[in-house]
Amino acid sequence: MLLERIYDEDLAQASYFIGCQANGTALVVDPRRDVGVYLDLAAKNDMTITAVTETHVHADYLSGTRELAAATDAQIYVSGEGGDEWQYAFEGTRLRDGDEFSLGNIVITAMHTPGHTPEHLSYLVTDGAFADQPGFVLTGDFVFVGDTGRPDLLDEAMGAEDTRYEGARQLFASLRDKFLALPDYVQVLPAHGAGSACGKALGAVPTTTVGYERLFSWWGKHLAADDEQSFVDELLDGQPDAHAYFSRMKRQNVAGPAILGTRGPLPEADTADLAPEVSADSVTFIDTRPVEQVHEASVVNAINLPNPGKIASHGAWAIDPETDTRPIFVLADDQDAAEDIRDRLLRVGIDEVSSFVTGIDGLPTTVPQVVRPEDLDSFDAAGVVDVRNKTEHADGHVPGSQQLSAGRVLWHQDELPHSGTFVTYCQTGVRNSVAASTLRRAGHDVAELDGSYAAWSAWKNS
Repeated sequence: MLLERIYDEDLAQASYFIGCQANGTALVVDPRRDVGVYLDLAAKNDMTITAVTETHVHADYLSGTRELAAATDAQIYVSGEGGDEWQYAFEGTRLRDGDEFSLGNIVITAMHTPGHTPEHLSYLVTDGAFADQPGFVLTGDFVFVGDTGRPDLLDEAMGAEDTRYEGARQLFASLRDKFLALPDYVQVLPAHGAGSACGKALGAVPTTTVGYERLFSWWGKHLAADDEQSFVDELLDGQPDAHAYFSRMKRQNVAGPAILGTRGPLPEADTADLAPEVSADSVTFIDTRPVEQVHEASVVNAINLPNPGKIASHGAWAIDPETDTRPIFVLADDQDAAEDIRDRLLRVGIDEVSSFVTGIDGLPTTVPQVVRPEDLDSFDAAGVVDVRNKTEHADGHVPGSQQLSAGRVLWHQDELPHSGTFVTYCQTGVRNSVAASTLRRAGHDVAELDGSYAAWSAWKNS
């Protein structure tokens, strides 16, 4: 058996390539939308991708299941659990608890593990060339290294009411009746690592085992004591803010993301031709330089998505493709870098990247307004907005500031000051630059706290 983990640092998301070396067939689990990496793996190992599946309806990225199936003619397998409300709208074989399919010597068994979402499946993997029992479990967003999936996203992202409590109880039952019923040696392969908003305490180690989680996870003691209420209380306490774009991902993943097909090279634009469109605000310009350079001068109405960084995550905070269909131009070092940015934006359904430029000379520019920490008290601000998570705000914040996380500001502008200049900050400045540039483009008068909370705190305590 061949097993490869493909990890996206941007979204802290893992997909898996599983192949039978005896007959050359392969399965991809939880693929991202730019599917070239899986096609390359198949070609490298002289395999044919014959099956593609996903563990659940994802909220943090757009699934590549349909895209990969279209490119390979692979069979789609998706969950048939969770009730009518959580059925996929596109064609594919529906799997229920205990259903199996094979890849040569490898047997894949679906295991219904609700809690994070009602339809969630985990997949047991039996390598028939060596064993007659499962040795691996692909847990999706059910069990992470050191953590479990959060059960509150339907409330936070989809507008449901109090489903988190039932979800938390389902997670407890799934852990007790399904996960901990597996042998301790079974290797656990989760869909996310540290940095994902799909849990609150995800480890950075890529894999774990059932036995290790039984003994050392935060939730193990609650299961050992069969104390459901204590588990629910700790699970729901301190979950990070859910990004507003999650609701769009859920809807699009249920319906089935649009299939992109073969994409051509990304062309380079001439800044002289682009300048009038920037002035007319008829395009979206993405400035990918570091915050410090952006603060010296940036393109008028540009969105700052620092690269390298979280282009996909930050892009989904700043651009809503359901309401904004303007063509996107990106600042990049060269065509390869620009196409990498395009790929990452495709992972969150931002499909309108049309061209790139390698510099901003000749484009209309502006200097973002910045306030030094020592000048904040005397600055005539209409308000101060903390764009960090609510848990960060609770740990310490600028007095009088309101909290509205960067992943939510575009969708909750009614909560911001309606007139005058307001000041925004995050922890060190990156998230703040993304949020502030997004809000300026939306018409707000925003000044950034220079160095954000870290600089303000250092000044205040000096």
